[in-house]
Amino acid sequence: MVVIGNSAIRKILRILIPFFAVPAAVLAGVYVFEDKMYAYVSLLITILSVVLFISGFERRETGSRRMVIVVVMTVLAVVGRFIPVIKPVAAITVIAGVYLGGESGFLVGAITAVISNFFWGQGPWTPFQMFSWGLIGLGAGIFGKYLKKNKPLLYAYGAISGVLFSVIMDVWTVLWNNEDFSYDAYLAAIASAAPMTVLYAISNIIFLILCFDTIGKKLDRIKTVYGI
Repeated sequence: MVVIGNSAIRKILRILIPFFAVPAAVLAGVYVFEDKMYAYVSLLITILSVVLFISGFERRETGSRRMVIVVVMTVLAVVGRFIPVIKPVAAITVIAGVYLGGESGFLVGAITAVISNFFWGQGPWTPFQMFSWGLIGLGAGIFGKYLKKNKPLLYAYGAISGVLFSVIMDVWTVLWNNEDFSYDAYLAAIASAAPMTVLYAISNIIFLILCFDTIGKKLDRIKTVYGI
């Protein structure tokens, strides 16, 4: 496992990649590249997500062990997309972010989107999903110490994550159906998606209630045993 050695570089990457590089790649997929280029945009975001993940640790052995856990969490999230109606993707991404760090949470969310879409269908929406779920995992890591101790705050974050995912995907809806971004069209898209947004929020809370402590205790035990 490659390690990025300079702490200053790691800090810059942890800000630059999720808040500037990935959004720029997503928007480039809409405004710069042709329709069929979304696969390359998804690949670029995957690479950026891995670099962000690598920037989150210092020791090679710790990073390798963390990667194994991230793979397991990603598999759980991918399988979870096959559950009818309500999906645990955001909840599992939140758990990964809280217990493994924001960089790991971002990677779980982003990779889950691109891998699961091999079954659900790849398209220009994939980069938006990668960014949405990745951002949810990153935020969970940033506020992890508070979310871990405060269940009402955790459930509130789960609900907000459902809203965040929906409003970001509504951006894609507007951009894909219009030549330019329109606030009126965006508000209309948000209104039409409101029932699904509520469902996202409620499902996130349900899965966090069911899975947070169970999976979290196992992750804590693994971290202790393997010194992660």
